Amino acid sequence: MKRITRLAALLPFIMVAAACGTSTDDASSEAAETTVAETPSETTAPEADSEVAEAPDAEVADDPGEEDEMVYPSAIISLSATATEMLYAVGAGDQVLAVDDFSNFPVETADKMPGVSGYDPNVEAIIGLGPDLILTDGTNPDFLEALDRAGIPHWEGAAAVTVDDTFAQILEIGAATGHAEEAGTLVDELTADLDALLERIATLPKLETPLTFYHELDSTYYSVTSETFIGSTYTSLGLRNIADLVEEESYGYPQLSAEFILDKDPDIIFLACTIYCGETPESVAARPGWDALSAVSAGHVVPLNDDIASRWGPRIIEHMSAVVDAVEAVVNASGAE
Repeated sequence: MKRITRLAALLPFIMVAAACGTSTDDASSEAAETTVAETPSETTAPEADSEVAEAPDAEVADDPGEEDEMVYPSAIISLSATATEMLYAVGAGDQVLAVDDFSNFPVETADKMPGVSGYDPNVEAIIGLGPDLILTDGTNPDFLEALDRAGIPHWEGAAAVTVDDTFAQILEIGAATGHAEEAGTLVDELTADLDALLERIATLPKLETPLTFYHELDSTYYSVTSETFIGSTYTSLGLRNIADLVEEESYGYPQLSAEFILDKDPDIIFLACTIYCGETPESVAARPGWDALSAVSAGHVVPLNDDIASRWGPRIIEHMSAVVDAVEAVVNASGAE
């Protein structure tokens, strides 16, 4: 007879906020251990589950040599679009019961949207769905306390700071759902893809000064600094962010002005509101005075996928690939040697 080990016994190790910046080599173990040490309040399992974890195993093995059989969650609710992408990427899609209204990728999630919100979650409605694990971004402590009172396990994946944080969260979700091997394989593939992108940048002809860019969140000129996750991806590829020159405190998301952007004249403009705002290279060129910008006149205005450019999920490598393509286009057009 196989011995059954309840998932609840592992919850103190997997219910962590994973934006801890661990390296990918040891992310699956060190990410959880580091967070347990630093934020014990976030790793405390709900009281009801703690009792289950301390109870004897459901069945005792007749043969001590037999391996344990883990019981993993089969009714997961994800209230984070990024976490949802990670769940499906590691192969846990069949274990997903419901997702929030912003979890629009992959397309299969459309059948699992009961109308729950990750920003303003209705505790009663969510608990009424019967979840055995809830994934959030950890930004709603009142909701997490309510889940604790109800004895429902939860996992927090805070906004990543670096791509390594993304990889760490993928590994944690894989371990929590019984797909550790698939998660490890995925992270290895993403790491190899990232290394290939960095190699493409490293082999480009050298420029006298680094290329500058403007990342546009919407048509009111909100942008991101290098302190943000998405901003850090540009920095890792050797680009210089004009939004970093803003002196006022913006918590990473300054609102620039048309005059500021025209004065800084970035080499590349990245549009991150093409789906929801409808911005295009043509609409940018039609703005008063913008046709004189180097990026516009040279055709280096790059439309991005809004969702990919705003999440820290496994598709972030697609975003970075688009950035590298843009950099290569500028360098090649400049005739640098």
